[in-house]
Amino acid sequence: MKKDIIGRYECTESGEIIVDISTQKVEDLYDDFDRRSHFLKKDLNQDLVEYIIDSVTEIDKREFIVQFNLEVAAEKESITRVKNSVKNFFVYMQELERRKMKEMGRTSIILFLIGFIIASISVLMNQSEIVKTSVMAGVVAEGLTVAAWVSLWEALATILIKWMPHKKKISIYQRIADAKVVFNFPDTRTIAKV
Repeated sequence: MKKDIIGRYECTESGEIIVDISTQKVEDLYDDFDRRSHFLKKDLNQDLVEYIIDSVTEIDKREFIVQFNLEVAAEKESITRVKNSVKNFFVYMQELERRKMKEMGRTSIILFLIGFIIASISVLMNQSEIVKTSVMAGVVAEGLTVAAWVSLWEALATILIKWMPHKKKISIYQRIADAKVVFNFPDTRTIAKV
């Protein structure tokens, strides 16, 4: 299956997979809602971003380059801006994922402390004579036990399970930010490396 996926992509002479993107001009690589923004502040087109992410996810750990095939030749300054845009955008995406992970860490610690406190109260209640004589106290003690386990489980699940997709995204974003970006202009039959 993996070979079939890799077979969908062309490769360079040195074996790097080419993530191929074709468009008419440089401006097509940016979101339309940013038309009035300065070129350096524009966001990359969301379809472009998703395509690059999906491609890099598919090819997994293989080396790759991002190749832009433009119908209209671009100036060297525009090419440099695109390369910087790609790098800066994916560095920014890494930062967003790190913030999410930090927030998840805080939430996990809070849930763990709440679970620990509730579990302590539950243990104390279960050891008291009130629980043995009162049905209502027994129900409350059991409810506290369940609440404690739910809180503790959520804290552990966040750390052990929910972090992994975020770590994987950070790794993918880092690979894209570090990727070599090349430009191909069919009318001039040259590839501009930046």
